[in-house]
Amino acid sequence: MLQKHPLLLFLILYFSCFILNPNSIKKGDAAERYDYATVIMYHRFGESRFPSTNVTIEQFESHLEFISQGDYNVVPLLQIIETLQSGGELNDKTLAITIDDAYLSVYTEAWPRLKEYNFPFTIFIATDPVDNNLRNYMNWNQIRELQDSGVIIGSQTKSHPHMHRLSPIKVELEIALSNERFLEETGQYPKLFAYPYGEYSLDVVKAVEDAGFIAAFGQNSGVLFAEDNMFELPRFAFNENYGTIDRLKLALDGKPLRVKDITPQDMVLKENPPLYGFTVDKSLTPIKQLRCFSGEFGKLNVEILGPRAEVRLPGVMNGPRSRINCTMPAENGRWRWYGRQFLTE
Repeated sequence: MLQKHPLLLFLILYFSCFILNPNSIKKGDAAERYDYATVIMYHRFGESRFPSTNVTIEQFESHLEFISQGDYNVVPLLQIIETLQSGGELNDKTLAITIDDAYLSVYTEAWPRLKEYNFPFTIFIATDPVDNNLRNYMNWNQIRELQDSGVIIGSQTKSHPHMHRLSPIKVELEIALSNERFLEETGQYPKLFAYPYGEYSLDVVKAVEDAGFIAAFGQNSGVLFAEDNMFELPRFAFNENYGTIDRLKLALDGKPLRVKDITPQDMVLKENPPLYGFTVDKSLTPIKQLRCFSGEFGKLNVEILGPRAEVRLPGVMNGPRSRINCTMPAENGRWRWYGRQFLTE
């Protein structure tokens, strides 16, 4: 399986073979603010016809058991966001579980197992598939049952489109019309938003913020923290091919790679390959340990200019979606992680 996923193989080998000099990591790292959390995401459960969006029941059960046996704190996503936005702190290794799309297997397979562990979760829903009674989707009665039990309902638009390809008025309609349906069926507007396919432009981000949401999530890997753009938050996605316990542990033990001044600001590329760069927080040293990887090119060239990292690709991204993941070692065998998705069309 790993032969089909060279980036995953490369990362596993890199993480397992990197010789970490404990004296090279700033000792103050252990005292950093607990203003971060890991968010993981799923789609389908036990639907083997769709391996790219499915986890097997055995995988999911092993994930839940691993989380329950570890020193992890599973917290409702809305609570995490509101705590960080108010300047509060969380426990180390705080985790939120999210599920995209209202597939029936969420109700029949995932929810009963999550209830066994008393794990809260958030589900992001596009309203058209539910309204149209599509096969293998939940209905509004089932969604209300989840909501009544404490599950957070988030929005994923009306029709689940590629939002960056829509006109501004169509983006607004996707949000407004779905919000109307949520109000009619659940009695409230959702506060949290997930971009379909993890795709957005700066104009889409503004539309989501203007619509009254308090945070929005993509599908790029990383650990979110308080100074992140609250409308471009990361999540670690899991499926059959990327669902090992080793990868889950890597995500759950992750710490934020605190970056700012990211260029280009828009994930929709005007130049390909992009002149990609960011500034690393001065507390994270030595910056020379930063490594960046691409699914297409493997390990990338990173030029370090003081606290600034400039990442250069040897060729164009073939898209339509491409990701770059950057990591740095933290204390006690943990890793900092920042991922970004780019759209070429």
